Amino acid sequence: MLDKVTVVGAGSWGTTVAAIAARSVPTTLWARRAELAAAVDRSHENPDYLPGARLPARLRATASLPEAVRDASLVVMAVPSHGFRAVLEELAPALEPGTPVLSLAKGLEAGTHKRMTEVVADVVPGHVTGVLTGPNLAREIVAGQPAATVVAMTDPAMAEAVQALLGTETFRVYTNPDVVGCEVAGATKNVLAIAAGISAGLGLGDSSQAALITRGLAELGRLGAAMGGHRVTIAGLAGVGDLVATCTSPLSRNRMVGVELGRGRRLEEVVSEMRMVAEGVKSARPLVELAAAHGVEMPIGEQVVMVLDGAQPAAAVVPALMARSAKPEFEGLEQRVRTP
Repeated sequence: MLDKVTVVGAGSWGTTVAAIAARSVPTTLWARRAELAAAVDRSHENPDYLPGARLPARLRATASLPEAVRDASLVVMAVPSHGFRAVLEELAPALEPGTPVLSLAKGLEAGTHKRMTEVVADVVPGHVTGVLTGPNLAREIVAGQPAATVVAMTDPAMAEAVQALLGTETFRVYTNPDVVGCEVAGATKNVLAIAAGISAGLGLGDSSQAALITRGLAELGRLGAAMGGHRVTIAGLAGVGDLVATCTSPLSRNRMVGVELGRGRRLEEVVSEMRMVAEGVKSARPLVELAAAHGVEMPIGEQVVMVLDGAQPAAAVVPALMARSAKPEFEGLEQRVRTP
């Protein structure tokens, strides 16, 4: 069913997914810059985003979107959420009718608060769409370290096709019908990882980190459920798995941003030094606004937004969270638990 794959976006994760797909079928990687596409073709390496990682010789690269998506049976969008719509609009005229579109982005669109599958439905209606998400750090996956991920698509048969395409002896792919829950989890965990990084940058220990991650999980679960996602998704790879990896790994870009903010550095300075995008920076405000629209409290997310906006220093985050009024850990649980 899937005999030619196009990955749009040559960052570290897009390149990694393209490398995995190229083991099975002809795969084309689109890079915005012609010099990067030429380097991938020539040296079978992405020198900008995955230096030193050997890529399959059959993986091709191009800077032409029409050339990249021509005759593709699957288009994988590895473009950050803030540029997702513009790139999709650019490639739309060359996209074959009905070609499935799979998102790798973990963010929300500013202004509209839309998930990436909703953006796909806006720009190219009538296409099967979905998301690949989970605790996947590109540098580890491309090196062949054992890992797992989740694919959620609007067509279960297509999800199974992607599962078969990307599954390897070291990369285990699970299917999940909950597109909404998977996308909400992916966007939320990046914002929470900034908070976890702030905690680390302030010099706080493992108890603080564990409390912040766990309460962040509660925020993630509330928003996912309010938007129609399933709570079991939050307990799986797309939720807990990705949250733990992004909040704790030194390879996490969002955590790194938080660490530097916690050390007192300015956001503009930190971001200017990064080659790759930390999606939580752009998605924090849309996420908190989306939560408010659904009547969901996100105190950790709100604190992150205030820091990113420059409304308060990073050092104020933890005291503000600790000063919140006392409450039950789980709302409504009292009515469901019998007193012995």
